[in-house]
Formats: sequence, structure tokens, C-alpha cells
Amino acid sequence: MNAFQFVNPTRIVFGEGAAAQIGELVRPFGSRVLLVYGSGSIKRSGLYDRTLETLVQAGVTVHELAGVEPNPRLTTVNRGIALCREHEIEFILAVGGGSVIDAAKAIAAGVKYDGDVWDFFVGKASVQGALPLGTILTLAATGSEMNGSGVITHWEEKLKRGFGSIHVYPRFSILDPTLTYTVPRDHTVNGIVDIMSHVFEQYFSLTENTPLQERLCESVLQTVIENADPVLANPEDPAARGNLMWCGTVALNGGFISVGMQNDWATHMIEHEVSAVYDIPHGAGLAVLFPNWMSYVYSSRVSRFVQYAERVWGIDRAGRTDEEVAVAGIEATRDFFTRIGAPSRLADFGIGEEHLDRMADEAVRYGAIGSFKKLEQADVRRILELSL
Repeated sequence: MNAFQFVNPTRIVFGEGAAAQIGELVRPFGSRVLLVYGSGSIKRSGLYDRTLETLVQAGVTVHELAGVEPNPRLTTVNRGIALCREHEIEFILAVGGGSVIDAAKAIAAGVKYDGDVWDFFVGKASVQGALPLGTILTLAATGSEMNGSGVITHWEEKLKRGFGSIHVYPRFSILDPTLTYTVPRDHTVNGIVDIMSHVFEQYFSLTENTPLQERLCESVLQTVIENADPVLANPEDPAARGNLMWCGTVALNGGFISVGMQNDWATHMIEHEVSAVYDIPHGAGLAVLFPNWMSYVYSSRVSRFVQYAERVWGIDRAGRTDEEVAVAGIEATRDFFTRIGAPSRLADFGIGEEHLDRMADEAVRYGAIGSFKKLEQADVRRILELSL
């Protein structure tokens, strides 16, 4: 196990009806709030009206940034920064899933910076401060509600990049499982894949002597798998929705499940290049890419893939070699993604070979990616080829 520090300042308010507390949670941070949300699903569900009413009752003046994209755009972030400065915003409230929260984080950091907020995403500057923000989560997926990371797309340049800072951890996040009842099936499926993918990036590690972290990762994966069918069969299953929501938060809340472990993140970096060019849903891209990444790299530490196959999928190793068990676990992953309705090929989105070199080049723009197996341009291109 490696040396580590772990800090997470986000307050979690979990449970049915928790959003009713939003006024009292926001008020200590100021009276001028920017409400950030997406395409309008919160209006159709009634959450928008309830949130606005609670904030107004708390004496809060609300300004709005609507229309945050599924792959949030830099242009949208800049609109939010301008609104914050124009109205002297004191607090940002993100209501939605990971895309909305990521946009809010970038806005919060950008307001306090004199330069171009994109500087944070390309390594030209680091975040030195940010407006405080909070979230009302409506989709179990990214863990952005309890971490200091965000991903934004520069659509004109066809680039998708991430940033991170302790300054953009939400001050609080409201997790009400009932707010996810109306999430479309494909979004639920993509969220399931995203949660599992976050765990994969941490679990498939070369770090030795991490038994607790490994079992925490395996537990999250098993819980997601156990709750996938119930939530897809009955979208208003409160237990299944609640379990998935908490899994999503725990899977990526600043490293809790993997402290002391070296993480990989190569597959996420590859997917960012795919969705930067083609604007596909992040979880859908991961569903295609991850089994192929696994197949490409598993020989770097076969024993970890054997453990994964046995502990997570219950693969019986009787009469099988380690390699056969490892491959069986990978195929179980692929089969599960297919069974719940996730895409299996980039061709499902009409993606062919035309931009493979560009995507592979951008993935390694700053050098080889990954730690489980270092991937150069040719490696990334091969994984993309396998995913076609």
C-alpha cells in the first residue's frame, strides 16, 4: 500500500424528501444563487418548482443557467461565469447529474480566475479558489456530487478534458433516490456502466498489499450488479435506486475505495476523445471500450483479473487455467453490459475508422496513459480498433 492522504469536505444529505432542506442548506452561503440545470427534465418532474419555492422562502434571489449539455460545453461554462459576475452570485446550486455538476464546478472556479477557464483543463493554471457550490443529484453515475473533479468539452476544438481541485468539492449534496425515478432507461444503464467503470479504474492496479481497498471495490461492483435488474424492472424501486445512488457516490468520491492504490484512468481518457469527436454519452462509450481495454491489458497482472472473475462474477476456476478464468471474467463483464442494454460496438453510433488516429493521438498528447499497462498511441489505436 502506498502512502496517502484522504480529505472529503462534502456533506451528504441522503433520503426521500431531502430536497426540502435546500433553502436552509443554501442560506448560510449567501442570498444570490445561480441555479444550474440541464435540458429541462427537472421542470417536467416538478423538482424545479419545488426547489425554486424553497429557495425563495429562504430569502434567496435566484438566477438561472439552463441547458447544460450531456457533454458540457466550454461555451456554456463561460455563460455561467458571465452570469455570476453580472449578478454578483454568492453560491452555485447544480440540479442534475454529473454533467450539470461538472459545469457548475468549472463555473465556480472560473469566476475566481482572471484568465481563460480552459487554462485549468490544459495545465496552464491551477485553481486557487472557487465560489461555493452545492448539488441536488438526479442521476446515479459520476460521483461528481462528492468529489473535486470535472470534465468539460471544448466543442470547437473537439477536445474533452478534466480538472480537479479541493476548492470545487460541493459543500453539500442532496441524494434523494426518488428523484431518479423518472430517469430514462438508457440513462440509468449508462449510469450503471459509469459507476462500474470508475471502480475498474481504481481496482485494476499494480499496487500490492491493498486487501481492504480491493474488497471495497468488489463490494461496490457486486452491489451495482445486484441492483441493476431490479431498478430496470421497476424504475420506482426505492431500495434499488438508493443503493445505486450511494454506489455512484462511493465509487468516485476522492479515492475512498482506493486510497493507497495507483489508479489507471486510461479507458476514461480514451472515451473522452471518442465523445469529444462524436458527442456520445460517456457511459455508453465506456461500455464499449472497457471490455476491450481489459482484453488488451489483462496479462499485465493476470492474478487481479482472476480475483475479479472469482469474487465479482463467481467464476468457477475448476479445470481452468488462470488465463481462462481471467478471460471468463472479462466476458462476464461484456455480457452483463449487453444484457442490461448498453452498446457493445462503436459502430452502434455510426463510428468507423475515419478518426482513429486523431483520437489515439489526442489520448497520448501529454505522454503514455494508464498505469496498469502504459499505453502509447499504437496501443490506444488498437483498443479503438477492437471496439469498432
